[in-house]
Amino acid sequence: MADESSNLEHRWTNLRASMMKTFGKKPDLNAILFLIGIQELGRGISNFTKEEKQDLMHSATCKVFSLSGFYELERVDQEGWPHYRSVKPIPFTNLKDQERMLKWHILEYFDRADEA
Repeated sequence: MADESSNLEHRWTNLRASMMKTFGKKPDLNAILFLIGIQELGRGISNFTKEEKQDLMHSATCKVFSLSGFYELERVDQEGWPHYRSVKPIPFTNLKDQERMLKWHILEYFDRADEA
């Protein structure tokens, strides 16, 4: 488990470093979720309201957890916003485990995007 955890942190550090080259600063977990949300919405960067920013981060969380079957894309509304439905509950864990699980799914999201 220690090797797995250190590999995850190494990959996470590399992802953040590569994003720093692109964006000029090293994003945290929330910023990365925000960027995934923008990517999934497909409109590019614009001025989003606070509520839209929250929706983008929620959408990104659903998207990355859909990679393991926790969520499923239900529909995309007429404004282009994706809507997900929960398929199975995410296992209840402590905050540190939740963060590790989210990081793993984000890394998987980017790995799959690189393969496409």
